[in-house]
Amino acid sequence: MKVAIVVFLLAVLAISWASAASDEPKIDKLQIGIKKRAENCEQKSRKGDQLHMHYTGTLLDGTEFDSSRTRNQEFTFTLGQGMVIKGWDQGLLNMCVGERRILTIPPHLGYGERGAPPKIPANAVLKFDVELMKIDRTGEEL
Repeated sequence: MKVAIVVFLLAVLAISWASAASDEPKIDKLQIGIKKRAENCEQKSRKGDQLHMHYTGTLLDGTEFDSSRTRNQEFTFTLGQGMVIKGWDQGLLNMCVGERRILTIPPHLGYGERGAPPKIPANAVLKFDVELMKIDRTGEEL
C-alpha cells in the first residue's frame, strides 16, 4: 500500500513538473497588435504590393533572432506571394506606411516543426515588431 502511495505521489509530481516546464502559452492563432498608428493613411497594403519593412524578430522568451534595424537595412518583399512566412503574409495586410505592429505568430504560420536552426527552434512561437516604411504598387502612384 505504501509503495502505491509513493508511486502515485511521484506521478503527480512528474505531471506537475511537466506542466510547469512548458511555461510557453499555447498560441494557435495569429495575433496582431497595433504599436503605433500611422498619422496619415492614404493607402493600405494589399496582396501584390512590394513592401519595405523594418522588423525585429524574437522568441517568446525575448531572445532576438533577427533584426533589419540592427543592420539599418529595410527588408523588401512582395506581399501575398509566399516570399515570407505565412504569418507575415497575413499579418501585414491592410497596413499603413508609418504603422507599427506586433505580430505573434504560431508555429504553423511560422517555421513549424522544422524551425530555422540554429536560432529558431522547432514549433517556436515568433514575435515580430514590424514597421511599414514604404509601399510600391505597380501601376499606381503612391
